Amino acid sequence: MADSFTATVLTPDSFAIWIEAQAREGARFASLLALRSGHETPLFGILSSAGRYNIAKCELGHGETPYPSLGSVTPVADWYERRIFDLFGLSSTGNSKDPLILQRDVKRSARSKYTGKPTNQRRNGSNPSVTGEGIFKIPLGPVRSGVFESIEYVVETPGEEILNVEPRPFYKHRGVVLGFAERSVEDGALLAERAEGVSGVAHAIAYCQAIEALSEPEVPVQAQLVRVIHAELERVANHLESTMRHCEAAAQAVALSRLGLHKEQVMRLRADLCGHRFSRGVVSPGGVRVPLLLDTAVTSDRISNLEREIDRDLTLLLKTPSFVDRLRGTGVVTYDQARLFGALGPVGRGSGLTDDVRASHSYGAYRRLGFLPVRQISDGDALARQLVRVDEIEGSFHLLKQALDELSQMAPPAKGWLTEQKVVTDGESLGWAEAAQGEVLYLVAVEDGKLRSVDLRSASFHNMALFSTAFPKDIATDFAFIEASFGLSVAGVSS
Repeated sequence: MADSFTATVLTPDSFAIWIEAQAREGARFASLLALRSGHETPLFGILSSAGRYNIAKCELGHGETPYPSLGSVTPVADWYERRIFDLFGLSSTGNSKDPLILQRDVKRSARSKYTGKPTNQRRNGSNPSVTGEGIFKIPLGPVRSGVFESIEYVVETPGEEILNVEPRPFYKHRGVVLGFAERSVEDGALLAERAEGVSGVAHAIAYCQAIEALSEPEVPVQAQLVRVIHAELERVANHLESTMRHCEAAAQAVALSRLGLHKEQVMRLRADLCGHRFSRGVVSPGGVRVPLLLDTAVTSDRISNLEREIDRDLTLLLKTPSFVDRLRGTGVVTYDQARLFGALGPVGRGSGLTDDVRASHSYGAYRRLGFLPVRQISDGDALARQLVRVDEIEGSFHLLKQALDELSQMAPPAKGWLTEQKVVTDGESLGWAEAAQGEVLYLVAVEDGKLRSVDLRSASFHNMALFSTAFPKDIATDFAFIEASFGLSVAGVSS
């Protein structure tokens, strides 16, 4: 069962004061989420401190005066406030109201489906943020060459140097958050793993842990170990993909082919373990629907072979000067910037932060497994983020071998892999998990045994707000490396 959910209920003015006080004491701003509840929309400020989440709740209704902006706490708050305005119609003081999740040309009648009321209080976003002689805008996307998700980057430049980048992720918006309403808690897991497809296991685990906090039965240890196996294979696949993007940008054709082969082998192993290349349909409230379909000894052998081959090719890649030189010093995010924005995952850990919720907010079988010592990396450039991913691939294989070893010594759970969820208590709860991109959060509200409302925050959303700061002295040809080094999923940004 996940940790109990407690929220401090505050007035709008006290809400902002409380969050600012928490931040001054060193807490990390984690998220600003909202849940629908009749004519009101409770707003939740979530901060991380000392291995726990501190949560404040503020109940707001449509048409009320704006709540105080949290921009003084962290610059990333502006993204959350724009998203809250788009999806829930709640406005903060001083927020630009520039569209983020919904497109600028969405009709007023269509927008009312999200906010509950029509509104056109939007800027058109056409004013440049950088002015001066010879400055012009280059729209990059939403359709680009190669296999990329739909996103538009508006690059402001005098010709070669990148002065500012404005991400416009709304092309990928699918209304996932609204789609949870009135679904069964079991169906909610199927939707959660599709919110950010490449990190579906992490999303499903975060969602299920929120649901499991509202129900009595404990998840069987064997099922927790199966979750770890699928989550770590997902992490390896994602980190290989980011590295492949670097290889592609650096014209490292041999490394690109080799790593592509390894990723395909990881995906095939995932399919052999559960019947699906993205491990969909495995994680469900109460445990897992599918135990491992391969013998643990066979799985261990395949994982050992993968580890050996991947380690060999990554070692060779990092000894290639023409590759390393393109990443070193590119897209620098300083420690102070990372801390101010609360950067997550490899983006944060490449700039000297250490938070990884598998350890700092340990959950499931991670509580019983040992982690490899973490190498401190603080250069903050694309190379640092690549080195973090190399270390995390090694750490994932370490966790995989531990989980398989423990599982091989256990009999199947006596009452089945999926605990019978007869009663899910009505209420609100928070669940979390560490995806390859970083911390994933799910806030759920259950009423009459069904989902009343769900809100989520992917690490990709949080880190995308930091993306524009990673161009302090970079030029147009650096863009592909910086984008690859962030490793973000646009679907997770605009779900």
